[in-house]
Amino acid sequence: MRILITGGTGFVGRRLCERLAEAGHALLVVSRDPAKAQRVLPAGTDIESSVLAFTDRAPEAIVNLAGEAIAERRWSNEQKRRLIDSRVAITRDLVMLCQHLENTPAVMISGSAMGYYGDQGDREVTEDTPPHDEFAHRLCESWEQAAREAEAFGVRVALVRIGLVLERGGGTLARMLPPFKLGLGGRFGSGRQFMPWVHREDLVRIIEFLLERDALQGPFNGSAPHPVTNTEFARTLARHLRRPALLPVPALALKLGFGEMSRLLLTGADMRPARLQAAGFEFRYPTLDEALTAILKQ
Repeated sequence: MRILITGGTGFVGRRLCERLAEAGHALLVVSRDPAKAQRVLPAGTDIESSVLAFTDRAPEAIVNLAGEAIAERRWSNEQKRRLIDSRVAITRDLVMLCQHLENTPAVMISGSAMGYYGDQGDREVTEDTPPHDEFAHRLCESWEQAAREAEAFGVRVALVRIGLVLERGGGTLARMLPPFKLGLGGRFGSGRQFMPWVHREDLVRIIEFLLERDALQGPFNGSAPHPVTNTEFARTLARHLRRPALLPVPALALKLGFGEMSRLLLTGADMRPARLQAAGFEFRYPTLDEALTAILKQ
């Protein structure tokens, strides 16, 4: 199958490309830096700098993972616009591609994030839970609405609301491991906020699962079935590293340092993958202990 991928050089995208290439799929990747992408993606990957460059090589499926990192800098009004545009603009380009193709792709798997739900306190969250209106929700809602426009052209659209992605070499652990290894880790604020997480390998398997199941569409929570609070996450990571986790970061310090963006660290959602599990998906790493054991033994 010819699969068009945006965000293919990212932390999740690179691993997805590896697995899809190993399975024999032909990869079409959109990258702002094709030369750099060629160095990190599987041999034979067809790389272009724009979505519409693939009009003459009609993809049979699309995986849309593009988007500027949400936690790289404070959320000024300008930065908020960049975060939205980096997701919505390329998604609309993908919809435009679908409109122009004689044979449209069968499916688009489009990224979203746990931020869709906003701050949910300690309530259990499924795909049916109403969101809390805040910037993270509006960002994800705009992204999802742009992707859903492909449905008008007969494309099956599945939306993956991704939790914190765990694996060595990037994602959440890239920032957490250095201080925790030094014994300088601890909870953020009260530590009661939930942290939906997912092992990168399971997330890639979720995307493959949704590509293959023709009946699955709409939103899916892309996180492990056992989310933990921030305190539990800190304690579990510290235990695996055989280090203490006794240095909490006060909420006020985070608010002063990061402004509105601190909500990513101080709020959360007890997000459960209800629709994935109902569809028969089985997680390889359902608990944080299992995920960290596999990651940290490498």
